[in-house]
Parts: sequence; C-alpha cells; structure tokens
Amino acid sequence: MTDDWLLVETLGAEPAVVAEGQQTKNMVPISTFLRRNSNLMAIQSAIGETVRAGLPLTSITPKSDLVIRTEVVQMTDGRIHGVHVWVGGPNADPPDRMIPGPLKWDLTNGVATDTMESLANSGLNPAAEATHGRAFADDLQTRKLKPNEARVISAVISPKPGQTFTSTWDMTDFRGRPISVGFAARVLNEPDEDGRDRLICRAMNWRGVRDNSSATPLDRARRIVNGPPVPGVYRAMVDLNSWKLIKWIDETCPFFDWNTGEAPESVVHPDEMAEMAVMTVEFASGPTSRVLRLRANDGGWVPIHVTAHRLEVADDTFSGLLSLRLPTYGELIEAGDRLGDDTSD
Repeated sequence: MTDDWLLVETLGAEPAVVAEGQQTKNMVPISTFLRRNSNLMAIQSAIGETVRAGLPLTSITPKSDLVIRTEVVQMTDGRIHGVHVWVGGPNADPPDRMIPGPLKWDLTNGVATDTMESLANSGLNPAAEATHGRAFADDLQTRKLKPNEARVISAVISPKPGQTFTSTWDMTDFRGRPISVGFAARVLNEPDEDGRDRLICRAMNWRGVRDNSSATPLDRARRIVNGPPVPGVYRAMVDLNSWKLIKWIDETCPFFDWNTGEAPESVVHPDEMAEMAVMTVEFASGPTSRVLRLRANDGGWVPIHVTAHRLEVADDTFSGLLSLRLPTYGELIEAGDRLGDDTSD
C-alpha cells in the first residue's frame, strides 16, 4: 500500500478503490488492489466497521506495527458513499487528504442533490449554489461533449441498476481557473418513502490530477527521461532482453553495487527473477514497479524500489527506462512476505 490516502467506494458488493491520493482508479476491488498486503484483512475490517458505525476510526494492525485511519464520506441523507483509509507507522502523520464530496442524482425524478464539498470540488461557488433541487445541467458544465461524459448522460437517459462510472474531467472553476475533477458513481435501485423503487445515482467527486490517459506509455517514458532529476531518484536505461545496464541518465545510484557484473543474477537476488519476468511483461503496456533486492555495496542485498517503463530509442527499437529509489516504510511492509529477512549472502 502506498503512503497516500485511498478513497474506497462502499456501495457495491465489495469495497472498491476509486482514488489513490488524487489519482483516479477504476473501481478496483480492495482485495485486488491490496492483494499482496499482509494487512488486507485488518484494512477490510476497518472499512467495514467505519461503514457500520458511520464514524472515523483509528485501529492497530494485528502485529501492532501500523496504524489504520479512516474517514467517512457520507451523503446528507445518511447514506455512506465511501471511506478514506490510510495506513502508516504509529509515529507517522498521514499526508494532507483531498476532501471527497458525496452527491446523488435521482434518475427517476430528475433531481440532483449536492453537498458543499461536491460543489467546491466541481469548481462551483458553494456560497452561491443550492445543494438541493438542482437540475442535472447545473452539475454538468457547459462545454464540448467528451466520450466519458457521454457515458454518464447515457445513464441518465437509460439508467440500469449496477452501472458504474469513474473518470477525471478537465474543467474550469467559477473563477475561470483550469481544474481537474475525479469522480466515481454507481446506479442503484432504492425505495422511496412510499416503498416505490427509484433509480438513484450515488457518487463522490474530488479535486483530481489532469488525466493523461491519452498519452501512450512511450509518451510518458519520454517525459520522464527528458525531465529534470528528482532528489533521491536515479534513472537508468537497460537492455530489455537482459536487463543489462546501458546508460545512467542521472548520477549513478549509490544504494547498490550496480557494477558487480553484466548478468542480472550478479546484481539481482536470485529469488527476484520471477518478479523481473513479470515486470518485463507488464511494462509492454505501461509502467510497472516492484521492490527488488539488489546487490549491496557490502556484498549482501538491499531492497530498492524499481519503476520500469518501455522507451522507444529508434524505430521499433526499445530499451527499458528504470527509476530507482529507496522504498518507503509502507512499501517495505507490503513486500515483506516476499523479501523476508534475507539481507546477506
């Protein structure tokens, strides 16, 4: 699990991750998102207890080495749309969290209900906008129709229970400033006061980061290689077939003995070969990352966080672009079962 807050939607059969920090995620089941996390059950329990109680909580993981903190995302009618969850060391402070805004659309009656938070996230002026009895058009800015917005409009026209949507929209706020808004929504069948079913779209929104989904993996890799150095991060190019080091883009990484030999087995722990093989497959379609044990300067092994991209250096010729840094405490905990305690030959 990362050091950032996870926003989890709780309206479906299983809690689903819809944002990591400000980055939108596509309704990934929590059990899938945290499949390698040894604290998965404790995190699931904390989310479930938060939904049942309707209150934020702080709990300790079974080994008492981490703290789980949760915050509630609750609609004005009392329905909980999601839970914000963070896991970190007992003495660590969580990062500032973006404040999600719950909202709902009554698709049967054609009425939208917002909260102050959802209005602010959408770039509207909460002091000048009504939260109840809004028309759908009030929640959808006037601008050219985008494909992902068309999906939301199609749900308004022909709603079906169980439909879900996640996206990030680039917009302007009421002051004319460009913003990005992430959102996640789900269509549900809910009874009204008279017991009649209504189709309700319940959602959360947040101030997101600009959607780069139109950029190809090669575009993203080129931006990384051409970007300025980041303190603590060391970039290198490697041969995709052998993972042999070709060129350092920044200064050489001081955390491991990269010059110990040409074969990957000389630099990478033998038990990490399977992880490297999976990464080779994954970065064909996008970036991939792992904490890998690399040969330490003293001859043992040191865990290094490795992010890999595929970079086109000439027509149909590709290299690997690696970004290496020391792992965070949370990344070490997540990879702990695989890494074990092997820090020596």
